[in-house]
Amino acid sequence: MRAAARRLRKRLGRRGALLSLKGTMAVGYGSGQVVQPTGDQQGLTLLLKLFPLGFWGWTWITAGLIALACAWLPPRRDWPGFLAVWLIATPWALAYLASWWPLGESPRGWVIALIFGAFGTVCLVAIGWDEPARQEGPRET
Repeated sequence: MRAAARRLRKRLGRRGALLSLKGTMAVGYGSGQVVQPTGDQQGLTLLLKLFPLGFWGWTWITAGLIALACAWLPPRRDWPGFLAVWLIATPWALAYLASWWPLGESPRGWVIALIFGAFGTVCLVAIGWDEPARQEGPRET
């Protein structure tokens, strides 16, 4: 069992692990919006003028599935997964930011914008990361 986990960790690498986490979170969030939409939609006014919440939920799910699939690709070929997560998180961050200022609809919109902005921006940072060099054999101390 431990050997299988080690092989899985080695195959995924750090970039793949991050994409797996981001993808799982995006699929979960999108599923929540499709199955039981958020009650407070104040900060989403601009997005909901474009498309209904169900559409946005499926967009989150799609971005998450892309990230999960790309997690298994070699480093530097996995960039569509990072981009997909950033592309779905950005409109949400901007919508919540606009709901706070200049629209003034949501007094806490800036907090939610910060959370979604950070969620997506991590992907822009990680897209440039290299996997660390693999060490051969056990470590000497």
